[in-house]
Amino acid sequence: MNRTLRHALLLAFAVSVGATPALAQKKDKAESATFATVNGKTIPKVRADALIAGQTAQGQPDSPDLRKAVREELVRREILTQESVKKGFDKKPEVQGQMDLARQGVLIGAYLNDYVRSHPVTEDQIKKEYENIKAKLGNKEYKARHVLVEKEDEAKAIIEKLKKGEKFEDLAKASKDPGSKDRGGDLGWANPASFVPPFSAAMTKLEKGKFTETPVKSDFGWHIIQLDDTRDLKLPTMDEAKGQISQQLQQRMVQKHIEELRAKAKVE
Repeated sequence: MNRTLRHALLLAFAVSVGATPALAQKKDKAESATFATVNGKTIPKVRADALIAGQTAQGQPDSPDLRKAVREELVRREILTQESVKKGFDKKPEVQGQMDLARQGVLIGAYLNDYVRSHPVTEDQIKKEYENIKAKLGNKEYKARHVLVEKEDEAKAIIEKLKKGEKFEDLAKASKDPGSKDRGGDLGWANPASFVPPFSAAMTKLEKGKFTETPVKSDFGWHIIQLDDTRDLKLPTMDEAKGQISQQLQQRMVQKHIEELRAKAKVE
């Protein structure tokens, strides 16, 4: 092993060993602090601190009323826990499994929260993502309607009826799309990115008031599309979208980290 690396590891070990008694003392002191006592069994203050922190994180102001409510909640929990233990539920395998999962959930939450705090999303990352979204969405919205059928021949027959003057709204009643068939096939205002690529490509080529004279194939079936109107797309500013973009980037970062840990894990 490299001498410098070995020295650094030994130093780190020495520091951690030296710090352990002090850390343990602080932990023991925190756990020994009593918040309440129920039937002779103490409720540690750390439980109250955890509940209060959870409430204040959700916007609840720390107040005497909150602390009173927390105390009552913890007392009720302790009473019910004691009754559950008397019945032997803590010894049942299925209950032990549930408690293990709950414990894991708390530990995972603490780890991931710490990971997000130590890997903050930067302004440059948010700006880059915002520009990527703008480029993907383009600058227009489209108001279209469609008829979806299973077979190409069905789609061609509908196109012929449209050419003869039949109304799109009436023909849409035969659509296989339950979300739009009762609205004359109307899909409302949407960005091309909202649709599957073959649909978007055909829709954006249409002139206002025109329909596709060739059936459009997608994974859902065969489409006949009519373009009713277009308008400029109004996006929120970066400042307005900053919070949502930051959250999405954090989620992606966490997901990537989990996948990396999974790839390195030895699973037998």
